[in-house]
Amino acid sequence: MIRSKALLLAAAMSVLAAGCGDPLPPVASMPSAGERLVFADEFDAPTLDRSKWNVIGPDFWVNEEEQAYIDSPETIRFAPAGSAAGAEDGVLILQPVFREGFEMPIGREADFVSGRITTQGKYDFTHGRAVARIRMPDAVGVWPAFWLLGNGTWPETGEIDIMEYVGEADWTGVALHGPGYSGETPLVNKYVFEPGTDVTDWYEYEVDWNADRILFKVDGRLTYRVTRGMVENYGEWRFDTPKHIILNFAVGGVYPFKTNRISEPYKGVPTETVERIKSGEIGMEVDWVRIYQRNGQPDRAD
Repeated sequence: MIRSKALLLAAAMSVLAAGCGDPLPPVASMPSAGERLVFADEFDAPTLDRSKWNVIGPDFWVNEEEQAYIDSPETIRFAPAGSAAGAEDGVLILQPVFREGFEMPIGREADFVSGRITTQGKYDFTHGRAVARIRMPDAVGVWPAFWLLGNGTWPETGEIDIMEYVGEADWTGVALHGPGYSGETPLVNKYVFEPGTDVTDWYEYEVDWNADRILFKVDGRLTYRVTRGMVENYGEWRFDTPKHIILNFAVGGVYPFKTNRISEPYKGVPTETVERIKSGEIGMEVDWVRIYQRNGQPDRAD
């Protein structure tokens, strides 16, 4: 997610389609045997819990994205319990807003502002199970994501993309990035939803991560498995060091453009999506985020 990602999910990739069995049953993420909950945000409060999260500001820009990130209740919103259909309680909403000519301190202008939050410096962990319950809009050219990132220099620090969505409503992507396998990483896959379902439904997106392998799941169903050996075919395994949590909503940029080849009115973003952003109907809803670790592991990585 973090740097000039030009991923095309090509036919050479291993793809697990969900349409090969019964519909996925609803799943409530709970500790498995031998696990404990070590971090959670249920997003039931009316404002962001700043003891857990930082907000990224407009001095940050990557991937030729069309938005600036700002710290604002316009772009980081909360819906109270009972107001978001299908949610368990309150909901975090990361929402892009059209703001033509917004001046960023890095010397560029953006016509969109949006939200990006991270636990960097407040919570990170090494190995465990990270799960978030998320619902997204069917909107071409948007780029919301749920991911983990190390605290050093990218890509050496390691990145785990648990869920990325670029406006193709029938699938979401996962990826790993590190030295020798960043940008157009070969360690990438997509999850294709069953007919009649798509990203506008609630799903639990999960990574189960240890020293030997990384498992990606949707509603508890395994969608992609990466072993340490698979990673070391391309470069060093950088997944035994602390990672922090990131939730963000980007608009356009390299990855949406590589997927849809739309260049006007914005890179990767068609006019229809712009109009829907202006009307306030596009956002990523997050019901909760939870981290589990095995009993006996330290509950954080300081």
